[in-house]
Order: sequence, then C-alpha cells, then structure tokens
Amino acid sequence: MIKPTVLITTGDPRGIGPEVTKKALEDPGIKRLANFFIIEPKDKTGFDAVKKAAEILKNRKARALVTAPVNKEAINRSGIPFEGHTEYLAEASNTKKFAMMLCGGALKVTTVTRHVPLKKVSGMITQAKIIDAVKLTDFALKKYFGIKKPKIGICALNPHCGEGGKIGGEEQAIIIPAVKKIRRLVPEVQGPISGDIIFYMAIKGKLDAVISMYHDQGLGPLKMLAFEKGVNVTLGLPFIRTSPDHGTAYDIAGTGIADPSSMKEAIKLAVRMCYTNSTLSFF
Repeated sequence: MIKPTVLITTGDPRGIGPEVTKKALEDPGIKRLANFFIIEPKDKTGFDAVKKAAEILKNRKARALVTAPVNKEAINRSGIPFEGHTEYLAEASNTKKFAMMLCGGALKVTTVTRHVPLKKVSGMITQAKIIDAVKLTDFALKKYFGIKKPKIGICALNPHCGEGGKIGGEEQAIIIPAVKKIRRLVPEVQGPISGDIIFYMAIKGKLDAVISMYHDQGLGPLKMLAFEKGVNVTLGLPFIRTSPDHGTAYDIAGTGIADPSSMKEAIKLAVRMCYTNSTLSFF
C-alpha cells in the first residue's frame, strides 16, 4: 500500500509547535505511518508556512495537512487579516460550508459557533447553521470514520432544554425546527438534549458525535476527558486537516518539556482518515 503524503506546518517558531513536531516524528511508530513533508515558517508569525501548505494542497500534491499552533494576534499585528487556520483554509480552497470537530477519547464534538463572545452566541445560532453542522458531521463520520449510520446528538443551548420556553426560547424557535428538517436526511439525529446529559450519552456509546452550540459547551467536556490527546479536525475541506488541540504555549516554549501527545494524535488521525477515505460524495 502506498503511503499518503502528509504536510506538517510547525507553527509559530516562538511557540511549542516546532518542538512537538520534532518529538512526534522522532517516534518510530509515527514516522513510518506516512511520507511527511515539513513546512517551517520563514517569518516570525508562522503564516507563510500555512500559505505554502494551502498551495500544495490546492495542486493535490498531498492528501492531508497537520497544523501546529500559530498566534492569530501576532499574525494580525503583522498586517495580515487572519481569523484562524479553519477560516483561512476554507477561503483558500473556496469552501463555503465548513465546521470544527474536536476528537478526544470517546467524544467527537462539532461546534455550531466557534470563537465568538458568549453574549453573541444566541444571536448567531440559526437553523441553517445547525443543519450544516449535522450534515458535515454525518458526512465525516461515514467517509472518514467508517460509521454507516451515525447517531448524532444535538445539544440544547439552555438548561433543561429551555423548559418549554420558560428559561430560553432558542430550543422552541430554532433548534427543534432544525432537528425536524435534518431528520429527512439524517434519520438517526437526536435532540435537543440537555447539555448536562448529552456528553455522558456519547461517552457511553449512545451517540457517535455531539453538536454543541458554542465553543466551551463542547470543548469543556472533551478536554476534561482527553486534555493531552485532543485533536481538531476541519470538516468540509477538499482535503484532510487536523491539528493538536492546544495553543502556542509561549510560557514553556524552548524548555524542552512540551508534551507531543496531541500532535501525535493529530498525525495518527490524519493518516487514519487518509486510509478510510471513501468515494462518498457530500450531499
């Protein structure tokens, strides 16, 4: 079997990205998995490496990309508008519908909204965004994880699913109608399910993935379960993209103590997705 070509960007040179990349590839079990092409940044922010990776992927010279963390603030200060890897890679590949899925332990969590202030979450949740998140998740579970009939749970926004509107109306006005519509395409979808129950259901195997309404709602439980081994997967791109679920960690950069576990998991998952990639087309 021909090994896939996997790109790795080492991220912000002032952070732990270069260190965890080096440590991960020094592991013989990781090194033999694929043909790795390492892209190191030429500038202080790490952005040029991401741009180079996007060009290579656009020309179909690699199957997957693993990105070490960059500092969005530093890139923006350099005069380059940059929301994050997810948004940049989507724009570079002309991808209109995309989502962020976090994988760790028994959990797979896709977020409807990403890096937005909590007070803006309610106004940003729409039926269309929930439906897109479910469709992207269902597609990925089938195509990359080999799950033929994914069971996907949709998290409520409010405590106790809003109690019929008494403590929040988003469930009645937005989430329930979205669930009814998406069931025509994804019959196994469930919800809304209260946030204090849904992750337990997933851990116990009753759900293959959870759709969370906002960042910390989904990432809190996932990081409690798999803090050192969480992996971020961008859904919807025409190529595979994963990343370790941690930041630049400037406070420990250069000390040699950075844990490469999450980077190793990101690499392993990218390779696994290459091998389980089917000819399934997005509906």
